[in-house]
Amino acid sequence: FGALLILDLDHFKTLNDTQGHDVGDRLLLEVAQRLVSNMRKEDIVCRLGGDEFVVLLENLGQDQLHAANQAEAIAEKVRFALNQPYSLNINEAKFQGTTSIGLTLFNGRDASVDMLLKQADVALYQAKGAGRNLVRFFNPAMQAAIDSRMAMEAALRHALNNDEFRLYYQPQVDQYGALIGAEALLRWLPRDRDLIPPAEFIPLAEETGLILPIGQWVLDTACAQLKAWARDPRTQRLQIAVNVSARQFHQPDFVATVQHSLVSSGIDPTRLKLELTESVVLENVDAVISRMQQLNALGVRFCLDDFGTGYSSLSYLKRLPLDQVKIDQSFIRDVTE
Repeated sequence: FGALLILDLDHFKTLNDTQGHDVGDRLLLEVAQRLVSNMRKEDIVCRLGGDEFVVLLENLGQDQLHAANQAEAIAEKVRFALNQPYSLNINEAKFQGTTSIGLTLFNGRDASVDMLLKQADVALYQAKGAGRNLVRFFNPAMQAAIDSRMAMEAALRHALNNDEFRLYYQPQVDQYGALIGAEALLRWLPRDRDLIPPAEFIPLAEETGLILPIGQWVLDTACAQLKAWARDPRTQRLQIAVNVSARQFHQPDFVATVQHSLVSSGIDPTRLKLELTESVVLENVDAVISRMQQLNALGVRFCLDDFGTGYSSLSYLKRLPLDQVKIDQSFIRDVTE
């Protein structure tokens, strides 16, 4: 067995940006020297680029568990050595840095170089995601999850370009049972598989930024539906509520994009209601209120969704220009009991 390690200096960019590239270069030289001095003669150390180093450990024995323990011990030894203070002449003060390390085992030539680098890189990002200054082993289950995520992202992009999204309209009624509007519900209907629930693709869309073009499509489609309803006396008074993600709402041009959708569709703006969650509102209350007021001035109305699951303070409700509050179902499911 052997092992491949990828090391990354935590917050190296901050040092470069604040102290200059000459100081960053001195740190890289120090790290390289410490790496080499803490390795065995048969190990190979190289700098992959930037602040990333790669170490190849060979001859770790025939037993997988023993090899894994050896590799982890060497990685921890390296991490400890690189965490010691550095003299970089920054006002004569010592610089304290930390390192994240990802590693993967290999046996013979079963795996390609690219695959090993990919696995170690995945482990490195797991170390960073867990808080940095850690050693993490590659986990095949993690790789499978990442492959699945990449496939889902590619499928999402394909869905956006090939008209695979649909809006369904869930009726909303008043206390007398009269229809007053609907909530637009986004659904993904791939051509080659069953419907994919929003819970499976919305978080990924948020993470990758695809929520922005998807959100714009939802807004435009809902406005087009309102325009169609306006032509029929039976539906011309209905409203449509559209869910807006935090990332979408906080875009600098969000007010302009909503205004463009309103103007291009030619609808009555009071028929459009934007639903925000508490997470959107609490990110920066004053800025959110200002943006809501700008949209209010256009005629757009607002609803707070899932109230009761987050901060749930009545005090900030008084400050927000809301037309409607939706209490989360977990609070009202047993209200009759």
